[in-house]
Amino acid sequence: MSSSALQEPTPQPASEKILSVNNIEVLYDHVILVLKGVSLEVDKGGIVALLGANGAGKTTTLKAISNLLHSERGEVTKGSIVFEGQEVQSLSPNELVRRGCIQVMEGRHCFGHLTVEENLLTGAFTRKDGKAAINRDLEMVYGYFKRLRERRSSMAGYTSGGEQQMCAIGRALMSRPKMILLDEPSMGLAPQVVEEIFEIVKDLNAKENVSFLLAEQNTNMALKYARYGYILENGRVVMDGDAKALSENEDVKEFYLGIAEGKRKSFREGKHYKRRKRWLA
Repeated sequence: MSSSALQEPTPQPASEKILSVNNIEVLYDHVILVLKGVSLEVDKGGIVALLGANGAGKTTTLKAISNLLHSERGEVTKGSIVFEGQEVQSLSPNELVRRGCIQVMEGRHCFGHLTVEENLLTGAFTRKDGKAAINRDLEMVYGYFKRLRERRSSMAGYTSGGEQQMCAIGRALMSRPKMILLDEPSMGLAPQVVEEIFEIVKDLNAKENVSFLLAEQNTNMALKYARYGYILENGRVVMDGDAKALSENEDVKEFYLGIAEGKRKSFREGKHYKRRKRWLA
């Protein structure tokens, strides 16, 4: 597929959409074009993977949705972002959280000088439904993240990387979200911990009906748990489709999983992938 043949992402099967990103462009410092006509959709109750190499635009896409771009001198200059049927690109991050959409930032951001439980409680700052309801949700979080219950009185800065990632997701859950934007949850974590976190994401999606848009470089893990996926390259969506179909696609296997015709490719072979990408050739 030539670059001139790039088309809008394929519409997903008819269902209720919780999020629609429509042909957005993002500029930094009024000059640097980072996203170029990005469109994607997330079904209510769905898990969607946003894939691509480092620098492809995944984090910028999430920050555009969560309205966190302004802190980095970025802005959405074209297109629209619709959450539960209403355009939200002009809302503040706090207002968006109150509506039920929250981002878990890359890098396991926790308040290191607070305990794990104090970190979790900060996630409820937008709520006005009383202490009893907040305590019930705190118990719910501990039910999913059993390690956090054991470490509830520990300073978050002294917990492991996996526990900090769990704390960050648990804190987001305390806002009672309808949707979580999850940025690189596997970064810097051991494979066993990554598997544990993704299993919890799967349970939260199934049992609490939380929708997820997760940005990941770990394509294999993301496509294992997602139902649909989008691949970003240089700020554009270059491929999208059902997660199973993407995981079986020869281009995706070669360029993102390092596998060609069932054989894992060497780094020397893989580093020349840009010259051979069919969708950019």
